[in-house]
Amino acid sequence: QVQLVESGGGSVQAGGSLRLSCAGSGYTFSSLSMGWFRQAPGKEREGVACIDRDGSRDYADSVKGRFTVSVDNAKNTLYLQMSALEPGDTAMYYCAATPRLWGPPTRLTPSVYEYWGQGTQVTVSA
Repeated sequence: QVQLVESGGGSVQAGGSLRLSCAGSGYTFSSLSMGWFRQAPGKEREGVACIDRDGSRDYADSVKGRFTVSVDNAKNTLYLQMSALEPGDTAMYYCAATPRLWGPPTRLTPSVYEYWGQGTQVTVSA
């Protein structure tokens, strides 16, 4: 059973940066495709960034050039470096994992991920 625990959320002003971490156990990250998702109040959960086993990445258009997803397989930890944050980035952020392979754009779809963390809140003020 894969267990995922996010950390690193917080409150920042617009233009600031945060780095989210997702520590995993129960599975080797190098065998998983991983993703970051977010959900704002009243909105559906949406894909933010994902990284596949081969290191290939996808990003939502809204975060391209500002967010970077990476993984440290030795530490079984997924990261999301967020820069130039905007109030529109305010949401609960979740990491997720799947042992299956999906190509773009499907791998940014929440429904294809089986394992989820509990989320970490990011709040960006103007």
